[in-house]
Order: sequence, then structure tokens, then C-alpha cells
Amino acid sequence: MTRATPEQPPHILLIMTDQQRAGYTRGSGFALDTMPFCDALAAEGCVFPGAYTTAPACVPARESLLTGRWPSAHRVTQNSNAAHAWYDTDLLEVLREAGYRLSFTGKPHMHPGANDFDHFAGPYFHAGGPVRDRAHGDFDAWLDELDFGVATEATPFPLESQLPYRIVSDAIADLDAAAEREGPQFLWASFPEPHNPFQVPEPYFSLFAEEEIPPRAHGPEAARAKGGHWRWLQELFEEKRPGYDGQWRRYRANYCGMLRLLDDQIRRLVEHARARLDGEVLVIVVSDHGDYTGDFGLQRKGAGLPECLVRVPLFFSGAGVAPGQVREELVSIADLMPTLCALVAASLPDGVQGRDLLPLLRGGPAPKEEFDSIYAESGFGGLMYESSERPPLHFPYEGPTIDSLNSVTQSGRSRMLRRGDHKLVLHSNNTGELYDLAADPGEVVNLIDDPAYAEFRHELLWRLAQWMLRLQDELPRGIYTPKTVPHNWTMSPS
Repeated sequence: MTRATPEQPPHILLIMTDQQRAGYTRGSGFALDTMPFCDALAAEGCVFPGAYTTAPACVPARESLLTGRWPSAHRVTQNSNAAHAWYDTDLLEVLREAGYRLSFTGKPHMHPGANDFDHFAGPYFHAGGPVRDRAHGDFDAWLDELDFGVATEATPFPLESQLPYRIVSDAIADLDAAAEREGPQFLWASFPEPHNPFQVPEPYFSLFAEEEIPPRAHGPEAARAKGGHWRWLQELFEEKRPGYDGQWRRYRANYCGMLRLLDDQIRRLVEHARARLDGEVLVIVVSDHGDYTGDFGLQRKGAGLPECLVRVPLFFSGAGVAPGQVREELVSIADLMPTLCALVAASLPDGVQGRDLLPLLRGGPAPKEEFDSIYAESGFGGLMYESSERPPLHFPYEGPTIDSLNSVTQSGRSRMLRRGDHKLVLHSNNTGELYDLAADPGEVVNLIDDPAYAEFRHELLWRLAQWMLRLQDELPRGIYTPKTVPHNWTMSPS
């Protein structure tokens, strides 16, 4: 058992899923019981139903978690440039300075590498990982042949071949190997699922029948009506994989089965960590971004900043967390880094933009002005490609291979602000969107030019401007000393 020392900060178990849409568990209001263990774990702690990613793309979001900065500040605005992250001090450096042993197992997709951890098991990606035996290699080859698609039959390999099982096995082996070490442990388990390819073995494949799947908000007609990136992506899917949308119920059923498989492996990891680690354990569960899961007739992510992509599951459970909390505050994945800084009594590094949530985790109040709106970003820059254009991609136009994050769907810049039931999205091509989420949760009725919503448009534009001013990068620092406030709650009245 890893031995605690007097006055030691808690062990931290950070569990990250990839492309897990918020609201897909019974505890969060979904019709099917996909993640009973995680729901129970969340009920023991503090849940944030209004948690958002900084950007609906893997690497930009993960860099925000590590640096406490939005993509426009850390400068990683696409999945291909993690090495260019811009920051002063990241989360790993803070935790190492605080005496933590750092372990990682799973999918990285971020600027730190194996040498930045005391133990690193990976890398795992969506079509495979380290091969410990022949069965792993055969399964990974089968995954690769799926070409990130939807399996129409149960995966013909056992649970032990699945990436979440292998990742948890690696994590358990590390916990056991470090059992006699003194001091706090930071273990980051990063699962590639429920990201595509959408596949699952029995009993998970049959656990949620296609006819049980709740209806979706809308189909391909909604993407075509939106135009722009939405239309381009929907038409490219149909061109490359004709009839793909006919699989939407199977796709969702597989997705739900993947969530249950993940839930079982998260249970396995949490229970082992609690048994092996001497002292308190803080468990954090979060995803980097969401998934269309068939809404708009789309799969994965790519076009736009809809709620299904930007809202993410987030909860804290265990050490120091007041139990039974469902917080109304709108929070961000960028808030995790400053929260953990506060947890280990470390000073906030220069340039951190996220907010310390530790007072909320302990059950304290928070100023409404600080947490009644939230902001997210998308786009790597340049002009936005039009729906009629076919620029070079990092995959061929011919054949079934597709990546929904590409030079078209990620072109230009978009900025999102949500406050209450209203949501504003502005694009760099002089267009915008405004939605009343109470009346139109599917975000298909654009009210940006509706005179009846002029007052809401004005208020959201003002708030968006305030967020963009707040997130202007303060790095590199010069000789002047910026004024700071407790918890980085900068939008609260002074």
C-alpha cells in the first residue's frame, strides 16, 4: 500500500474519456442506465452539469486542462500542433513540485511525453496500443480495419483485448509496483473511448437494443439547413459512406455499450486505487469534448459549437469534496488546473485563465457573476472555406476514410458564449447564431436577426466581449505586476 505521510495532500486519480457527450447517463437524465458506477460515484461528490470544454477537439481541450488556458492563449488550435503549446508552468510541473509521483496510462494527445512522467504506459490511440500478447495485436488490426466506422455486429474479441481493459491493467500494475513509496500519487488514466470506431463486445453489444435508443433531435436535414461547414461535412460523409446515417441507432447503441464497458473499467480502477493507496483519494472524471451521436445526421464532431459537442461530463468525488452536490455554476475544463493548484497549496502560475473551483467543491458559495456564463472556441484561423470548396485534406476525398476535424470544418474562427438559456456563436466570416435553448434545445432555429431577441443579442455580445478581454494572453510577463484576485474570480464585483 502506498504510504501516506503526515499532512500529505490527497492522491489524485484523473480519469479522462474521449468524445463522451454530457447527459448520456441515467444520473444526468438519460433514459438508459449506461454508467451506474460513475453515477453513484458522482452522487457521493460534486457534479457540474454545466461543464464545458474550451474547444471541441482533443488536443486543444487537453492542453487547456494542462495549462488552465484557452486555445487562443496556449495556441494549440488543432490536433496537429501540441508541441507548440504556449504557457508558463503546466499542471504536471506544479504537481511534481508539490511532491507527487506522476503516472500516465492511455491516450496522450498532448505536449507532455513519456519522459515527463515517472511512469508512462502507452501511447494508446483509437486503433490500438502497446501489444502485450498476440490477442492484442489481432484486436488492434481488427480495429484498424473498421476505419473509425460503426460495427454492425459484436466485436469478435474478448473484453481483455479492449483498450479500456488494457489501460486499467497497466494502471493497476503501476499502483502495485509503487505500493511502498511514500508521498502522494497522481495517476492520469486517459481512455480513447467512447470515441470512434464504435464497437463493443458482448455482453455490451446487446445490452442496449437499437429499438430502445431514445429518438434523436433531428437528422441530416438540420445540417444541410445550417449550411457552411455543417452542410459540407454531412455531404462528405454521404459521399464517402453512402447510407451511413441509416446506422444511427446502431451507432448510438454501440456508444451506450461503450459507456457501460468504460463504467465497469472505471469501477475496477477506482476500487483498486482506493484499496492500494494509503490516504485520501480525489477522483476526477471528465471528458475532453462531446459527440453528435447522430444529431444533425452527423457522427463524431467537427462542425460548429453545439451543446452536444461543447458540454462535457465533470465530477469530483472523494478527498475534501462535500458530498451530494449538484452545482449550477457554468465551469470549464480549463478550471481543473487552477483547482488542483489550490488543492496542493501551489501558487497560480502566470498566464492561467481558469478559475479555482475548490471553494465550490467544499460546498461554499460562489458569486453569480463569475459563473453565470461560459465561453468556448473553435477554428485554427484563416478564412472559412465555403461549402462548395474542396481544398487538400489530410486524407483522400476518394474512399471511405474520413476525419471530421479537417482543414474545412476547422477553418476560420468561431467564439461561443452561453448565459442562462441563451447561446451566441460568432464566426469570422461575419455571420452568427443565437439560440433559445429552452425552446430549441436542438439548436436549429437561428434567432440572430429576430427583433424579438435583440435585447438578448446585445447582452450576450457584451458578455462575449468581456470574456474575450479576460482571455487576452498575459504572457510573456514584463516588469509590470498584474493585479490578481483570489481564486482567479475576475468577473466578480470588487
